[in-house]
Amino acid sequence: MKKILLIDDNEQDRMLYKRFLGRQVGHERIEIHEASSGKEGLTLFAAQKPDCVLLDHNLLDTDGLTLLGDLKRLAPPDALCVVMITGGGSETLAVRALNEGALDYLVKQQFDRELLRKTVMHAIEKNEWRQYVTRYHGQLQAVNQQLRESLEELTETRQQIQEKNAQLTIANEAIRARNQELAATNQQLARTNIDLDNFVYAASHDLRQPVHNLHGLFDELRRTATFHDPEAAQMLRFVDDSLRDLTATITDLAAVVQVARQPGEQKAEPVGLADLTADVLQTLRPQLQTTQADVQTDFSALPELLYVRSNLRTIVLNLVANALKYRHPDRPALVRVRSNQLADQPVLEVADNGLGIDLERHGSELFQLFRRFHPHAEEGTGVGLFLVNRLVQAQGGRIEVESQLDCGTTFRVFF
Repeated sequence: MKKILLIDDNEQDRMLYKRFLGRQVGHERIEIHEASSGKEGLTLFAAQKPDCVLLDHNLLDTDGLTLLGDLKRLAPPDALCVVMITGGGSETLAVRALNEGALDYLVKQQFDRELLRKTVMHAIEKNEWRQYVTRYHGQLQAVNQQLRESLEELTETRQQIQEKNAQLTIANEAIRARNQELAATNQQLARTNIDLDNFVYAASHDLRQPVHNLHGLFDELRRTATFHDPEAAQMLRFVDDSLRDLTATITDLAAVVQVARQPGEQKAEPVGLADLTADVLQTLRPQLQTTQADVQTDFSALPELLYVRSNLRTIVLNLVANALKYRHPDRPALVRVRSNQLADQPVLEVADNGLGIDLERHGSELFQLFRRFHPHAEEGTGVGLFLVNRLVQAQGGRIEVESQLDCGTTFRVFF
């Protein structure tokens, strides 16, 4: 349905236009509205929003050009369809009308039905095409604006990426330099550790003979010399104890360094825990007889362990020896040795009912060299736990400790 608004103060002309236009043009139905003055035409235009206006130039209350300007103010931009009609064929008026916004121009008594219909339909189609182009341009402008904004964002993002890449490059260079420094430091530490191990090994090896000589001289002195001082016996006992401590320390130091100096990767093998523990208990037989300790074993959950046999023997020997050494004086020593499998990880547990350790106070020092937490107990050098921890950690394992003073200690070795 196309709406046509006729603005003409001549009723006969309006009737002619209606007859020429009829009710349908081609495939479009037509609805015609009439106004006999400019004022009435403005009112109907605002109310009906017609698709085309046939505007007579000579009106009683105004002229066509003035009314055309008023209609343009009521219509959206580039949406006004006006065909100007006048009684005179002035080209000047036609040019002015077209310049003011009219889409076409007709002269009265110089058009017929066909020309009027074609002019009206052409004006409507031209106006619709103009509106379509306007909308299309608006959409293009919106898309172009989005593209510009996206390009700006992309440019900004690219700049940020470039800045980040530059920062990463600088950071990577710093990390590479730091890694080189760390590698050099590690090499220096490794050389230093080797030198220290070699020094300790050489020192412990070279000190053995002088200490043996001191033992011999002291035994000869004690056998042949006569002492009149009543405290001489106690002094001799102190010297004898000190020589024994010195010998034990040298021996333990040599053992620690010997572990570090073992060439290459030692071969692991299936080790029967029952046989290994029996061998350890045989070695500790004098201590077991002296302390009357009860050693209970249970290897049913894990009879064998894939490990370096000599290292595993050292671990078990030191843990059981410590349990005997730091037994509680008020009760018989009880030591439990058992194996288990926790989350597919083999575990060896050595538990005792001895003196216990204050872990809150000494936990961080537990595996340090030459640290002893019960000086009043049987003599020791503080090397055993250090050696055990070193052997376990060297193979990627760890040790967990539970202890309570005067109740006992449990060591769990996770291999």
